[in-house]
Amino acid sequence: MATLAETSLIEALGAGGAEVLTDKASLDFYAHDIYSRGADLAAVVRPHDTQALAAAVRVATDRGHMVIPRGGGMSYTGGYTAPAPGAVLIDTAAMNRVLDINETDMTVTVEPGCTWAKLYETLQPRGLRTPFWGSLSGLHATVGGGMSQNAIFWGTGRHGTAALSCVSLDVVLADGSIMKTGSRHARPYGPDLTGLFLCDTGALGVKATITLRLVPEARAHGYASFTFETHAQVIEAMSAIERAGIATECFGFDPRLNAIRMQRDSLASDARQLVGMMKKQGSVLKALKEGARVVAAGRNFLKDAQFSMHVMAEAREQHTADADIATARAIVARAGGKEVENTIPKIVRANPFGPLNSMVGPQGERWAPIHGLLPHSRAKAFYDAVEALFADNAERMERLGIHPGTLVAMVGGAGIVIEPCLYWPDTRNPLIDATVEAAHLSKLPDHPHDPEIWETVQDLKQAIVDLLFEHGATHFQIARTYRYRDSLDPAADALLVSLKKAVDPRGLMNPGALGL
Repeated sequence: MATLAETSLIEALGAGGAEVLTDKASLDFYAHDIYSRGADLAAVVRPHDTQALAAAVRVATDRGHMVIPRGGGMSYTGGYTAPAPGAVLIDTAAMNRVLDINETDMTVTVEPGCTWAKLYETLQPRGLRTPFWGSLSGLHATVGGGMSQNAIFWGTGRHGTAALSCVSLDVVLADGSIMKTGSRHARPYGPDLTGLFLCDTGALGVKATITLRLVPEARAHGYASFTFETHAQVIEAMSAIERAGIATECFGFDPRLNAIRMQRDSLASDARQLVGMMKKQGSVLKALKEGARVVAAGRNFLKDAQFSMHVMAEAREQHTADADIATARAIVARAGGKEVENTIPKIVRANPFGPLNSMVGPQGERWAPIHGLLPHSRAKAFYDAVEALFADNAERMERLGIHPGTLVAMVGGAGIVIEPCLYWPDTRNPLIDATVEAAHLSKLPDHPHDPEIWETVQDLKQAIVDLLFEHGATHFQIARTYRYRDSLDPAADALLVSLKKAVDPRGLMNPGALGL
């Protein structure tokens, strides 16, 4: 039974019209991110608009409670896991409206709980989209989460990361006040105040509205896939493609991730996704032909592949997209790669925001990605170092059933993301069970929790984080995982601390995020 103080808190949090959850199951669910669980929560608040959000934040901090913002829940770096008991978690999922589409000024304003998938689908009939238009987790991942954590994938090769598409924000600060960061049509205007609140992992405030730039949707697309013998060849080719500015997306898998994809997906699902996309575009005959081609191509072209890389290009005219793909072919040939069937990029593009069944391994294993954005000049050295780490720990990893795989992806104007992933047998948490499709989960075995395996995974994860720091990597989803403050110049760190004190003098807004 709730105490008088707890009842008073619940009533006050809901006074502005927000829904307040205090049942045990909800509090346990929201305490988890994909990777781990935080401390017990006092309450979960689901505001429906900016005023209700501001009122709830004011009530919580007035009473000395930590406030933890949450978007779509796709963090795996402790983005919203409470560092101590008693926090009030703000679930922004109910604030999911597209507030304004301004086709004259080419901006769109949304609430933070709007998913990337919803935004894309809303803009599509108008022939518009945002420059960065979502992460692969965009079925659940929100625009607010993308602005707080930063993100990559759709549009990243040409337009960079999620935060670079933002024009302005309305932010609720720790005292419940609402700050407008700048003009809704241009950024920056003077010192970039909007930028101060981007990529902050919720340490400086809660995003209430976000205004993004708009661009016309592409009318023409090109696709190509390649295989390589070594990671050095992949990095050489991907770096050259990024410098040439010819791809909107470019990503690749090492042999281990290729094998995982071969286990997880089916040719039938590949064909269905592609046919579905092309039918939506009004080309039924072409859809059926492409679906048949997917099945005919099969997956044998990846069976013996060492490494794969996939390139997507887009333009207003088909000849331009084709020319960019031709340039990619020439770059790959110089790097020693060979072209194979372009099934994978077509399938990924056919269903840009698919179900998040890759949150578990093909045998129901847990999954933890650890990434870094590296300049082209340092990418190979880090890749060599992480492979050496896996080799040094190979015997222990094999004994415990821990296996790695590595993804690489291009980021326009910035370099290459290298993302080693760890898979291990372990019990799933409530967030994973609620996110992965039930039909998919039903086919997978359950695993018991093993403290030795878990401890080893944490050691390996920290070792990868440290290697990334040593090689000068930067990160998205900094949260409570990556060594952001260790990388700062002392004067820059002092300014960051001063900024935190100015907007959150009591240190109650997502404490621990960014290392603050």
